[in-house]
Amino acid sequence: MSQIYKYASVSKALDELNEKGFTFDFNLHEDQIVKNPERYEIKHIYRYEGNSNPDDESIVYGIQSKSGKKGVFVAGFSANTASEATQVLVNISIKERNSGRK
Repeated sequence: MSQIYKYASVSKALDELNEKGFTFDFNLHEDQIVKNPERYEIKHIYRYEGNSNPDDESIVYGIQSKSGKKGVFVAGFSANTASEATQVLVNISIKERNSGRK
């Protein structure tokens, strides 16, 4: 997994990932991540922090499948916005960090 970046806005993170070829929208197909988490690797994490409201925090994941498909997943950062796919991605990132992969 790559470093965690902080950006002024989610759109800036999405623009940068798009330039790197991360064009598939996993938010529209999050069931693919939930059903087969072992097929995905997190390449980039971009964190956006709202200036005035903690509820404005978001995370943008740059994800690559083992078949080479690159895409993004945008998740709210607060506990009450966590979907099943978000939890799977958190588990993937923890597993990658624990295994020492960069």
